[in-house]
Amino acid sequence: MRSRNAYLLIFILALFGFALWSIVPLDRDVFGREGLRLGLDLKGGSYLVYQADVSDIEPEYRDEIMEGVKGVIERRIDALGITEPIIQLQKREGEYNIAIQLPGIADIEKAKEMVGLFTVLEFREQDNEGNWIPATGTVNDQELILSSRYFKKDTEIRVDQFGRPFLVFEWNEEGQQLSEQITSRLIGKQLAIYLGDEPLRGEDGRPIAPVVQETIRDRGQIEGLSLVDAEELSRLLNAGRIDVPLGRWVEEESKVFEPNIPLYERTVDATLGQDSIRKSIMAAGIGIVLLVIFMLVYYRLPGLVACLSLGIYGVVLLAIFKLVPVTLTLPGVAGFILSLGMAVDANVLIFERTKEELRGGRSLGAAVEAGFNRAWTAIRDSNITTFIACLILFWLGGELGAFMVRSFALTLFIGVALSMFTAIVITRTFLRLIIGSRLVTNLAAYGVTPSPAKRGT
Repeated sequence: MRSRNAYLLIFILALFGFALWSIVPLDRDVFGREGLRLGLDLKGGSYLVYQADVSDIEPEYRDEIMEGVKGVIERRIDALGITEPIIQLQKREGEYNIAIQLPGIADIEKAKEMVGLFTVLEFREQDNEGNWIPATGTVNDQELILSSRYFKKDTEIRVDQFGRPFLVFEWNEEGQQLSEQITSRLIGKQLAIYLGDEPLRGEDGRPIAPVVQETIRDRGQIEGLSLVDAEELSRLLNAGRIDVPLGRWVEEESKVFEPNIPLYERTVDATLGQDSIRKSIMAAGIGIVLLVIFMLVYYRLPGLVACLSLGIYGVVLLAIFKLVPVTLTLPGVAGFILSLGMAVDANVLIFERTKEELRGGRSLGAAVEAGFNRAWTAIRDSNITTFIACLILFWLGGELGAFMVRSFALTLFIGVALSMFTAIVITRTFLRLIIGSRLVTNLAAYGVTPSPAKRGT
């Protein structure tokens, strides 16, 4: 038993040392993690919600396609250098929304411009009056606009024998029909690429509008670009390869859809976020101080052990939040603080059981072991019910788009799970070592006053 406790102590100290190393300082890069991830309400940033136009998609394929849209946005958004974005899909009564959180991007117009890069890019031709209009063709008796949604795979940049870059693209089945119709009538004419109502422009500021050299069916290439323009165009075209337009319905009954216009937008100022952090730290500090005073006064030595375990618990939990990583929001911080209280609650159950055993005449070692064993079922059952509640909150938060609820549920779940380990392993190991070494044997140090009869024995 003693050797086992010694091994556990070494493990606990090693775990604490690693956790402390990983979080000090909090903004240090550890294993590719650059500090704690903070949500919009703590860091500031932009929150945008876009509706998806799925009117042209068969209902049985919509879920799969929208998951693909979400995946594309998640993969491509890093190319813009936006740190720690949160992209979530919302489905409600057949309507699909994409909610995008961009921490650190407090300029809402800049945020919308960034998100606009993920919408469908259109190809346009000039009419007789020189105006750029959508390039359309007919597929299955339906007029469609040639756009990046019809790419079969990502575009590629290649170099010819003279070192000149060119962009290679390939159409899917519908795109092939559209491209053949459009390019056959535009030979010798320009075909521009538009994002919303604005043309894509090269580094020289001129619109990117290559001249069609021949009819293009399954695959083609864009020449005459600088390497910078080719790389930028490839990135934008690939980022724009999503299967549905994003925007908002103005009049859903009459099918009026405005692309690139968010259904809902909100910004959180970074100053407000810092104020929330300051108040959260103050609240946590006051709560911890009161908690420590209560545990020391009422439970004495076991209370001191619980406070030490609580310190280890807090450091390890912060390390988990940083390394997983977990995005902390204000409700998430509330879940963290609540889990601290629940970590102490487990110790309270154990210590009360231990005091009952000591009053019943058991030896110190036997009383501590009995206290842990008899309190375990109550700790287990109460935490299981908390886990169930957290899972329900997490699921509902995703279904209803309540991201703050999900943050609370996640931090509380992780905190309660760690609290069980802290109480059953860390606190127990410390007490076993103290009792086994007979450093403190006076029952008063354990919050129990021996009866007069026992004092005389």
